Amino acid sequence: MKLLIQSILLTIVFTVITGILYPLAITGISQVAFHDQANGSLLVRDGKVVGSGLLAQQFTGDKYFWPRPSAGSYATVPSGASNLGPTSQALQSNVTANATAFRTGNKLAADAPVPADMVFTSASGLDPHISPEAARLQVGRVAAARSLGADQVKALVEKFVESPQWGIFGEARVNVLRLNLALDELDTKKAEGNGAAKG
Repeated sequence: MKLLIQSILLTIVFTVITGILYPLAITGISQVAFHDQANGSLLVRDGKVVGSGLLAQQFTGDKYFWPRPSAGSYATVPSGASNLGPTSQALQSNVTANATAFRTGNKLAADAPVPADMVFTSASGLDPHISPEAARLQVGRVAAARSLGADQVKALVEKFVESPQWGIFGEARVNVLRLNLALDELDTKKAEGNGAAKG
């Protein structure tokens, strides 16, 4: 009986420590030290959440920078890789189709090299970043669609190039959602400026 009581007490004590106190402590620390990250790195525009800086969104049309392809159609529940092997005919067809679509959309030569991140899906299918090279190749299309100067759009791209983590981990990258939101803000300011000039 004594052993049974000790076992029950230990279960209660460790349940309180590991199931209540520890999660509360970690949540409190993360809210203070890493508030944005702890809440999902949410991006807000006009008082509304428009996405997360950690998750890719699908952008189509000429006015926006395109993200890398997604095997899960940018949905969070079925996210993941395609699981197609290097000898898969389906993978080769997908890569060819993605490369052709990127070249056509950005008016590149039929044999122009296309950055790997624009033809291959990421492991999660939700990678929010593209390479700076992939972003720069889209500048002409986006600038023309928005009636902006190519230099102006290119400068915006360069502003959003993120360095490797701590300067050594990973590669330089551009967050597509943050860049596209900045583009919309640029368009809004341009429209306001034109309205003020006419007034």
